[in-house]
Amino acid sequence: MSDIEVLLQSPVTLALLLVNISLSVVALGNPDVMDKLDFHVARMRHRNEWYRWVTSGFVHTGPIHLFLNMFAVYTAGPAFEHGLGVLPFLVIYFGSLLGSSALMWLEHFRDLNYRAVGASGAISGLMLAIAMFAPMSQFSFLFMFPMPAFVFSICYILISAWASSSGSLPGIAHAGHLGGALAGIAIVCIWWPYIPQQMINEIVAGTRGFF
Repeated sequence: MSDIEVLLQSPVTLALLLVNISLSVVALGNPDVMDKLDFHVARMRHRNEWYRWVTSGFVHTGPIHLFLNMFAVYTAGPAFEHGLGVLPFLVIYFGSLLGSSALMWLEHFRDLNYRAVGASGAISGLMLAIAMFAPMSQFSFLFMFPMPAFVFSICYILISAWASSSGSLPGIAHAGHLGGALAGIAIVCIWWPYIPQQMINEIVAGTRGFF
């Protein structure tokens, strides 16, 4: 079965792709739409527009930003949808999106000019959830450096935490990435409490002989 056939049999993944792409294209062509949907601290504090915690995850800053995030949904979504089921997939996706927004809010709620967009928080949760279920699977950092998923996860969390706390690597919502990743881990631990021990067992077995 081709990747396209798998996608067509994954209606939730397909819906997420279509909504993200459609809203992003409209928002990129109409600044008023982007202004209405983005994560804008001032609007939330002064107008109680808390829906932005969700809508900001469905618009993007440009074609490359959109492509990278949708490629991640395209590659990870069907495995979640068919392997875990629609409800767990949606809980991880939207729970991670809300976790991303929550940490961005905690870090930036005093900055009335702060804005952010993108599905990266939700995708961070998906990727870290994959790493818990299959810690020895291969992830590629920047599409060039393959490494076990658990190593990628550790690096991702540490870099996101460092960049968020230090203000390094500006222009990226590091708090959102970290919040989404931690939310994805938390959801897996709550929904499948046996997974952390299973993950540890797989890592021990997979790295035996290296240490």
